[in-house]
Amino acid sequence: MAKAAKESAERIKLLLQITENLNHNKDLDSLLDNILYEARKFTNADAGTIFLVEGNKLKFSYFQNDTLAKREDSINKFIYTVFEIPIDEKSIAGYVALSGKPLIIDDVYKINDKVPYSFNSYFDQIFNYKTVSTLTVPLITSRQNVVGVMQIINSMDKKGNIKPFNEEDQMFVSFFANNASVAIERAKMTREIVLRMIKMAELRDPKETGNHVNRVASYSIEIYDRWAKKKGIPLKEIKKFKDNLRIAAMLHDVGKVAISDTILKKKGKLTEKEREIIKLHTVYGARLFENSLSDMDILSREVALNHHEKWDGTGYMGHIDNIFSDNLKPGKGKKGEEIPLSARIVALSDVYDALISDRVYKEKWEERSVLEYISEQKGKHFDPEIVDSFFEIYDVIKAIRKKYSDEGE
Repeated sequence: MAKAAKESAERIKLLLQITENLNHNKDLDSLLDNILYEARKFTNADAGTIFLVEGNKLKFSYFQNDTLAKREDSINKFIYTVFEIPIDEKSIAGYVALSGKPLIIDDVYKINDKVPYSFNSYFDQIFNYKTVSTLTVPLITSRQNVVGVMQIINSMDKKGNIKPFNEEDQMFVSFFANNASVAIERAKMTREIVLRMIKMAELRDPKETGNHVNRVASYSIEIYDRWAKKKGIPLKEIKKFKDNLRIAAMLHDVGKVAISDTILKKKGKLTEKEREIIKLHTVYGARLFENSLSDMDILSREVALNHHEKWDGTGYMGHIDNIFSDNLKPGKGKKGEEIPLSARIVALSDVYDALISDRVYKEKWEERSVLEYISEQKGKHFDPEIVDSFFEIYDVIKAIRKKYSDEGE
C-alpha cells in the first residue's frame, strides 16, 4: 500500500513538472507534439491523436504512432492529413467533446450496441494497424471551454502486450489534459498574432500568403527533423529547436512591410536599384527582433537576415558590421556554415515553394523541373546535407503542400 502511494506521489510530481514544461512551448504544433508524447509516455501508449475544435467540428491536428514509425520511414506525412469529424454522439471523439467527460474503452471492436458512439476503423484499414484500447479525454480550459480531444491508443504492458487503460491513467491524463488546454489556448493566440503579422506583409506583398508561410514553416521543421535525427541530436533538443524554427520560418519575409508598394507590387521588371532596395527586407526583418529576449527571437532574427544567403557565398546581404546603420551596403556573401542552420533550411523551403507555386508574376514550374533545379543547386545555393534531407522526406513535403494548398483562396 505504501509502495503504491509512493509511486502515485512520484507520478504526480512528474506530471507537474511536465505540465510546467509545456509553458515553454510557443508554437501550436510543437505543443501538440509534446502533449501527445508526454501523455503517451505517461501511460505507455503506442499511439495517439489530438483533435482541435473548429466551429462545430473536430479537426485532426496531430498524430503519433510508434508501431507505424517502425514500418514507415516518413510517418510524419500522416500529421498533415486533412480530416474532420462532427461534434456529435456518433464517434468516440465527438461524443467526448460533446459530453466533456473522459471515456475508457477496453476494445474498440467490442463496443456495446447500446451506446450511441461507434469506432471508425478507416485509419486502421489504411494504415494496416489494430486499435484495441483507448483513453479519450476532452481538452477543457479553466473557463470550461472544450478546445479539443486527445485520444491515447493501445496501452502496453512491460512485455509489449496491449492492455486496457485504468482509472488511474484516466485521472492523471485528465489532469494533464486540463493544464495542457490552457497552453493550447495560449499557443493558438501566438499563432494568430504571427498570422496577423503575415497578413500585414500580405497587404504589401501578395506573395506572402498564410498558406505560403505555413508551407515554408512546415517544410522547414520536417527537413530539420530528418537532418537532426541523422546527426544523432537528442530528441529534447530537436523538439525545442523545431518549436522556435516554425515561427521563425513563418516570419522570414516580414521585413517586406518596410518596402515601398511601388516596388513590391510592380508588375514589370525591376531596375537594378529596385532590386537592391528589395534586398533590404532581410535587414528590416532582422531589425524587428533587435531586443532579442528569447530563443525564438534570436532564431527569427537569424532567419530574416540570412535566408537569401547561398552556400557558395553568392547570396545577400552578406557580412554587415551594423544592421542598424543608416548607410547599409551589402558585404561579402556568407558562405557554407557561416550561414546559420535555420536560414540554410528556410532558404531551400522558400525557394522550393516559390518555384512550385503560382505567383502573380509567374506560373508555377513543373514538379520535375523544380526537383532538378534543387538537385543542380546542391552545394551552390543550398547546403548539400539539407538538400539530402529534403529529398529523403519528399513524401512529407508533398503532404504539406496538399494540406496548405492555395486552391480556393
